[in-house]
Amino acid sequence: MLELPVVAIVGAGPSGLATAVSLQQLSIPSIIFEKENCCASLWKNRSYDRLKLHLAKEFCSLPYFRFPTSTPKYIPKQTFIKYMDAYVAKFKLKPLYCRFVQSATFNTSLKKWAVEVKNTTTNKIDVYNAQFLIIASGENSEGFIPDLHGLDSFPGEIIHSSHYKSGDHFHGKRALVVGCGNSGMEIAYDLNNNGVDSSIVVKNPVHILNEELVYVGMKLLKFFPFGLVDRLVMFLARIKYGDLSKYGLRRPEKGPFILKARTGRSPVIDVGTIDKIKKGEIKVFPGLAKIQGNHVTFENGEEKDFDTMVFATGYRSTANEWLKDFYYVLNEEGMPKAKFPNHWKGENGLYCAGFSSRGLVGISMDADAIADDIFNNYMVENVKEL
Repeated sequence: MLELPVVAIVGAGPSGLATAVSLQQLSIPSIIFEKENCCASLWKNRSYDRLKLHLAKEFCSLPYFRFPTSTPKYIPKQTFIKYMDAYVAKFKLKPLYCRFVQSATFNTSLKKWAVEVKNTTTNKIDVYNAQFLIIASGENSEGFIPDLHGLDSFPGEIIHSSHYKSGDHFHGKRALVVGCGNSGMEIAYDLNNNGVDSSIVVKNPVHILNEELVYVGMKLLKFFPFGLVDRLVMFLARIKYGDLSKYGLRRPEKGPFILKARTGRSPVIDVGTIDKIKKGEIKVFPGLAKIQGNHVTFENGEEKDFDTMVFATGYRSTANEWLKDFYYVLNEEGMPKAKFPNHWKGENGLYCAGFSSRGLVGISMDADAIADDIFNNYMVENVKEL
């Protein structure tokens, strides 16, 4: 067994890197295990080409490293990737890449975490001891495609949004996007721009805002309560978009920012999709009722044939697959048992970073909270030893 430098972090995405830096500022050593061969692998390997941050850059920087003033207000994918690489370089982080954590178990006698790690380039397996363990593998570990009746009969291409890159590949085809979050709406837009007959399934009510409305709302939330900000932003959204219910887009009863705060569900940031929906270039359908080969029947009785299905139906945490004593902080679905803002802390030195469904803002909050808590516990233990 190998002794670790106090803290083991699983995952070298924004959550793991941010937490390592926050710990570094308090002179607490950590080590990061990453199963892929790079940091921020979700951004580098599993995101579509036109992706960008929908929140202004002032809300998206990681701890102790702001974006340069020359950075665009809304940051494109490649610019954010460069920022992540610069973050690693600036703070001299050295994640161990190609390290697959096979198991992590709490040793009650040593009061430490035994972390079994496989080097996927050499197949060598090492077991490390760590006083604290941080799950930073993220909410978006694995793309989720629902088990729909008849889906196995569909002869066309079926992909999850994490494998979608560009609509170029689907030119001239009929594509159905299942899921109406930001990814689904933007993919439908991108498909249509690339000569694809694109449709989208919108089953649940959804708030539609643009980048500026979100920016205004987030600025106002520093000074005013959720209710007031929501009423103002929803009023402005109605002026901007009108009544969208006739296009199959219903608004939730509660406002966009209170919904985000309570459930983690973000409003859709319109990139031009709504204009295409209004013009009839992108067709909105309600929930799926039946799939028979290429033929899809929807809950309203409408029917249409498709060549491709893109599932923007979210992700699942895979932490429970390797974390044997997950019940110290996670539920059966691999998500925190405690609700925000107490979601990040478990028992026996176990924490989770990046599970608040609040994007980069939430990641920075988690990183600082975890580092402060570990510092307090670490100092207490050291004082006891002295």
